[in-house]
Amino acid sequence: MVVFQPLVFLLCIATSVTCMWLLFRGWLRTGTRLLFWSAMCFVFLALNNFFVFIDFVALPDVDLRLLRLIPSLIAVSVLLWGLVWEAD
Repeated sequence: MVVFQPLVFLLCIATSVTCMWLLFRGWLRTGTRLLFWSAMCFVFLALNNFFVFIDFVALPDVDLRLLRLIPSLIAVSVLLWGLVWEAD
């Protein structure tokens, strides 16, 4: 199962980047600001997935837990900010 671990992490990165791209494309077409905030959330989620890949595959002996958690916190904060901002 260790053989599939890098593939799964790379697929997670690809999925996050694809969602980010689709949301940005939708935002550019419609101008809906909630799509922008969602796309920004996926920017940070893709960054988080990249750090997970680095932490578990590239540098397994180094603990990058804090570096992984910061983009996750920013992603959730950005999406929460966007949801509150667009509630008006």
